[in-house]
Amino acid sequence: MPCTVYYLLLMSVFCLLWMPFFFLFWRAVTGYSSSAGGVWALLAGSIIAMVQFFLGYLVEPGGFGLSRWVSGLVDVVALPVLLPLLICFFLAFFKIIPGSADFTNFTLLWLIPGGAIRTLSWSPLGDPILLVLVPVLWAAIAVGAPFFIGIIQKSRNWIIIPASLAILIIPFAASVAYWAFYAQRTLLGFIGLSVAVVPMLLSVILSFVSAEN
Repeated sequence: MPCTVYYLLLMSVFCLLWMPFFFLFWRAVTGYSSSAGGVWALLAGSIIAMVQFFLGYLVEPGGFGLSRWVSGLVDVVALPVLLPLLICFFLAFFKIIPGSADFTNFTLLWLIPGGAIRTLSWSPLGDPILLVLVPVLWAAIAVGAPFFIGIIQKSRNWIIIPASLAILIIPFAASVAYWAFYAQRTLLGFIGLSVAVVPMLLSVILSFVSAEN
């Protein structure tokens, strides 16, 4: 088989397995043995992923302009991750799930069926931005946003505003990275990717240190 076929296979496998492997990695790093609302996350994530698969994009991507960025924000990068975060909040607020809400575990579980179904629709395109970059950006939002939510919950009032802004900046930067790499603006893409990923890396490091102690 041509090399391109091997690359496509590797990218498809990455897109399919990234979320479950990252979920297991996160559980190992944090030391959590259970996830409140895990069944809810998998069930709702499967239903939403199927609906998105059949409905297609809510915003037509267009070319390289604003419509591409908005499509990335709504259909590809940000909203698919922010939706389970919001649903987890409401489930915890109304005591539908037991115990304290674990936004990261809930969101990562939600995204597992989404990643599998998106692999089916994205693999024929053979686009590394969709098959490799987007799953990484999903994880960055799923870990980075709850990281700042935890800071808000544990800190004094003065940090609420910058932490809240950081929660908004992460999905914005992830969408910028998606658009910039698609538009072949590599430098801007790496800047957006760095802004989105750094909070995730910081959260992983701090969680690892906390679990070791």
